[in-house]
Amino acid sequence: MPDSDSWVHEATATAEGGHLHTDDGELSTTLASPLAPHCTGLAPEQLLAAAFASCLHHAAVEAATGITDEAHTVQVRAQARLARDSDGLYRADVRASIASVGLNRDQLTDLARYADRLWPFANGSGRHTLTVSPAEPRRR
Repeated sequence: MPDSDSWVHEATATAEGGHLHTDDGELSTTLASPLAPHCTGLAPEQLLAAAFASCLHHAAVEAATGITDEAHTVQVRAQARLARDSDGLYRADVRASIASVGLNRDQLTDLARYADRLWPFANGSGRHTLTVSPAEPRRR
């Protein structure tokens, strides 16, 4: 894992009370809750799909610059599905596809392969870690 001083990008988001926002204020939305069906807003699978599409799009545009002058036409579509195992734990299945204007099948295959190597969530890469720890008690 890179040293803390070598990270290029960083963001913080908070989900609380049926609302999600990034600390920089760029994203602010309501959240749907499986425990409160009357709530409206984004569901976890929508957020996963959007996050994966965003990450892969960033990598695909970078990869496309070495293949085509049309990198601005890169389109990524991500589908996220959530299910519960018999033990009640969630599992996620995310599938993504990459398209770009004017590329043939071989070029698209190369683009998808290169982008998949770049993004931090590639299957089996071990480059994505998640650490869960308790937050400090909130002060009133």
